[in-house]
Amino acid sequence: MGAHDRPAAGHPWHDLAIGPDAPDIVNAVIEIPRGSKVKYELDKDTGMLFIDRILYSSVVYPHNYGFIPKTLCDDNDPIDVLVLMQEPVAPMCFLRAKPIGLMPMLDQGEQDDKIIAVHADDPEFNGYNDISETPRHRLAEIKRFFEDYKKNENKQVKVEEILGADVARKAIRDAMDLYEQEFLPKRKR
Repeated sequence: MGAHDRPAAGHPWHDLAIGPDAPDIVNAVIEIPRGSKVKYELDKDTGMLFIDRILYSSVVYPHNYGFIPKTLCDDNDPIDVLVLMQEPVAPMCFLRAKPIGLMPMLDQGEQDDKIIAVHADDPEFNGYNDISETPRHRLAEIKRFFEDYKKNENKQVKVEEILGADVARKAIRDAMDLYEQEFLPKRKR
């Protein structure tokens, strides 16, 4: 088999299914493992991870962070997701996540909301169904991380009150719809 005969690699944003139970349970692609200072970012053209930067502040990602495939937000990126679970996971793996909240956020004046989810198959976290069930201290840590992680870059981030699971599921549905409008008629399958 020649190089031109090999099947093309899948793109994690466009080729991975969001999951049959979306928006209640979604696939989440993890870009950044819990505990990392490395800001990995999906390169939209290649589907590979690009090291965007090392965080300038003395903070690490409090949970596994990534995106939900086949979604699109107003910032032209897939919707971001922070997945609460017991262990850090390798970049570019995917897992089943249950959305429990939405953290509205302004990054440099642009809307950049984050879905807060739990790993649907982690016995310590999969019993959570709404952000209101999450310990307040954990939420304070998450909020503080996003408020502080760009301070030493002189970038402004504003985090608003974290909203519940119903709002998160609606945001995912809206992002799924926007993805369909933008990409499905244009992509060849």
